[in-house]
Amino acid sequence: MEQRFVAAYVRVSTEGQTGEDKYGIDAQKKDIARYCMANGLTVLRWYVEQAVSGSTDLTGRPELRKILNHDIENPPIEALVVAKNDRLARSIENFYGFKYLLKRNNIELISVAEDFGSAGIYQPVYEAISAAFAQLERSFISMRTSSGRQVKASQGGYAGGKPPYGYRAEKGSKRLTVNPEEAQVVRLIYRLRDEEQRTMRSICDELTQQGIKNRSGKDFTISSVQSVLENRKTYQGYYRYGSNTQWVKGQQEAILE
Repeated sequence: MEQRFVAAYVRVSTEGQTGEDKYGIDAQKKDIARYCMANGLTVLRWYVEQAVSGSTDLTGRPELRKILNHDIENPPIEALVVAKNDRLARSIENFYGFKYLLKRNNIELISVAEDFGSAGIYQPVYEAISAAFAQLERSFISMRTSSGRQVKASQGGYAGGKPPYGYRAEKGSKRLTVNPEEAQVVRLIYRLRDEEQRTMRSICDELTQQGIKNRSGKDFTISSVQSVLENRKTYQGYYRYGSNTQWVKGQQEAILE
C-alpha cells in the first residue's frame, strides 16, 4: 500500500469534553490514528483546538486558520483528517467554505466517521446530508441550552453570562455569590448616588481619589458606574436572565436593602 502523508485536526467545544461535547481529544486522536494505520496514512502534524465551538468562524479558531493559510502544503501533505465532519464545522456554510479553501490548497478532506470514498457519484450528496445533520444537531443543542437557562432563571438561579459587579459565579454553583470587596464598592456607589445625589462623574472621581479600581484593575468610568446603578434590583436580591424576562426572587444574597 502506497504511503500517504496527512495532517490531523481535532476539536472540542468545552473544557474537559463535558456537557454536550463528550467526543474528547484523546478519543478523536485514537480514531484518527486507527483509521490512518488501516489506510496507509502517516500523520505528520496534529492540530488541536480546545474550548472552540464548531459554529465559530476563523477569527476564533487559530489552529484551523493556520491550516487554511498554507501551514500545510501538498506535497508532502495530501489530506487533512478529522474524526467527524462536525469537528471541522457544524454549519453547512462553514463546512463547505472550509472544504473549498482546503481544495484550493490541493488538500483533500477525509472524515473517519463519514468515509464516503466508495460512494462514487453519490459522495457529494452523502456529504451534504452529513453537514446538514451536524447543523441540525447544533440547533437542538442551542435550544436545549437556552431552555435549561430559562428554567434556572425562572427559579432565581444563576443562568450564565458575566456576573454583575459585586458578585462572582462559582464553578458549578446554581446561584451568584457575593464578592465582599466589590460589594463594599457597590454600597458606596449607591450611597453617593442616593444619599448625596452625586453625579456619575463625581462618583468616578470619588472612587479614583480613594484608589478604588474596577474589576479590570482600572479606574472606574461613567459607563462602569452606570452599569452598577442599572443593576439595583439584582443587588436587592432579584434576578432575571436577559432583558425580555420577568424579575423573580433571586437565590443570591442581597447586597442592598
